[in-house]
Amino acid sequence: MRAGKRVIVPFHPGIRSTSYRRKIKKRPTNTIGVVVHTLHSHFIRSALTGMEEVAGRLGYEILIMHSQENKEKEVANVQMLFDRQVDGLIASLSFGTTSLDHFNIFLNENIPVVFFDRVATTGNNRSVVIDNVGTGYAATHHLIQQGCKRIAIITSHLERNVYADRFTGFRNALHDHGIAFEDDLLFVKDVTEDAGMEAAGQILNMRKRPDGLFITSDLVAAACMRSLMEHGLQVPHDIAIVGFNNDPVCKVTAPTITTVNYPGVEMGRVAATQLINTIVKKDYQPATRTAVVPAGLIIRQSSLKNPQFITERAGG
Repeated sequence: MRAGKRVIVPFHPGIRSTSYRRKIKKRPTNTIGVVVHTLHSHFIRSALTGMEEVAGRLGYEILIMHSQENKEKEVANVQMLFDRQVDGLIASLSFGTTSLDHFNIFLNENIPVVFFDRVATTGNNRSVVIDNVGTGYAATHHLIQQGCKRIAIITSHLERNVYADRFTGFRNALHDHGIAFEDDLLFVKDVTEDAGMEAAGQILNMRKRPDGLFITSDLVAAACMRSLMEHGLQVPHDIAIVGFNNDPVCKVTAPTITTVNYPGVEMGRVAATQLINTIVKKDYQPATRTAVVPAGLIIRQSSLKNPQFITERAGG
């Protein structure tokens, strides 16, 4: 196979082994393992593109497995890639993952692991992230700047770092602008189209509806916005909306969706570069090394209650 080629390895739940096969390895395989929580995500596909770009340039192939948001599958994925004798591992954690013990088979053999996007917040780990607190703050600040006074957040599992941090940024922005957080304005959902429609239904049934929404997934944002508009609400006049990820759907909705740019390709490049540099340098000392990739707000129609002011400042 040519360097940089993407290979998706099927999941086999029955595969288990000891580290014996690893111990007889005599030479590098020039292969990197990648474990992701889904393949049905624009962000993940973009990140894989960035990894392939770097891997191909540096003479590595990548083997990809996905956990489908299931911890047990993630554990089996990690074991299988260990058995395939990859030289290093890149991983984005599933919703259900609370312990990193299954990665110890790599770390105990001095095989480097780099986490990206969904990462552990404890221990000595190499990680690649964006500033989720800062971007959550920026999204909420923008809605407040547009005149929103009752802002809801639709997010996902708060046990996972990305959603917990975006929620922290949301609350910090409210606090800094003297707006009290209200429990009924927090909606914790899955990252699906159905979740967006379900949240819209709850909002429509509220006696006092929000005038702004920060939604931490563009897919959920698009579905929620469509459902709200089908029931007569005007976006952004009645309710302003900011999403997260900069998925392609944001540009084809009417109105187009303001969002946070999630630079998947660049995150993939940084994760692969960090991992391969570690492999080449044999830098196995445990240490917390976090690379923060820049991300920012992309202002479009869905949030512009005061378009002239923001358009001039944001450049369109």
